[in-house]
Amino acid sequence: MRRREFLGTFGAAVATGMITRRAASEPIDEALARGPKSNAPRLPMREYGKTGIRLSIIGFPGFALRDTTEKDQARTNRLVAETIERGVNYFDVAAQYGNAEVVLGPALQPYRKHIFLSSKTSKRTAEEAAKELDRSLQRLKTDYLDLYNLHHIQHLDRDVDVAFGKGGAMEVLIQAKKEGRVRHLGFSAHSIEAALAAMDRYDFDSAIFPINFACIMKGNWGRQIIERCQAKGVAMFALKALARQQWPKDDPKRSAYPICWYQPLTDLDEAEMALRFTLSQPIVAALPPSSDRLHRLAMILGMDFQPITAEQEKKLAQLAEGLNPVFKQA
Repeated sequence: MRRREFLGTFGAAVATGMITRRAASEPIDEALARGPKSNAPRLPMREYGKTGIRLSIIGFPGFALRDTTEKDQARTNRLVAETIERGVNYFDVAAQYGNAEVVLGPALQPYRKHIFLSSKTSKRTAEEAAKELDRSLQRLKTDYLDLYNLHHIQHLDRDVDVAFGKGGAMEVLIQAKKEGRVRHLGFSAHSIEAALAAMDRYDFDSAIFPINFACIMKGNWGRQIIERCQAKGVAMFALKALARQQWPKDDPKRSAYPICWYQPLTDLDEAEMALRFTLSQPIVAALPPSSDRLHRLAMILGMDFQPITAEQEKKLAQLAEGLNPVFKQA
């Protein structure tokens, strides 16, 4: 084997956990080097609503590719290949994620028939949404999306009312589903009020919403959407499973996660309990934070998933008391 091939194989082995040495740095790096504790070859899967489609319990966070350029295509290809090797078949991205669709499209081409591809639009009018859907399909090098979402609905007047009104974006989404260019429709939200209003106006297939231990336990924020989705039969994808809290002022670790707008969990035990908490809710899958390292950690922890215990929930509740949740009731 030539030196370049050896170095490439060695680097990939470290990244995927095939080398079981223990790193002498942070706990997350130890987990990445060690790999999953179980011998599970691939991530567990759950059904997407009542469609019969089975998706990996950890999804690919396209936001992590936001600042990637076409010069980094080879690195994106490797990350996608590694992700699929772990058993991930749910890929999430959005038109607003910088260059993410541009680099993700080519990386996914060899696997397109075997993955569930989701994108989003933050456009609220039909004219703008139609243009953005066409552009997303072109960038992602596909003629259909498995899931298309209204992205980041936050306000009733500026988001929900406009998107669902005459000449609103929902006209395009519904028509695209009829035409087969979109298989399922959903939304993403960081607002309880907006999420509830959207579900009152259309029977969505799924919702993407933060489901996080600190938000629920201390912030009283999130259970409302879980209950509504359960009542309406809306499948759920969870954001913020590995969020710890809002960034404390002058936190030195912030530079290590430049595009993560909240403080992630970097303690391995806390991260494992938090992910277990989220995956123990009635959700299909969790989307990790916008970081290659945290995505790899989520895949490793996901392979070892067991439902959370009462003792672990007690520990998380104690931890939450000292945190400033990313979201909380006003």
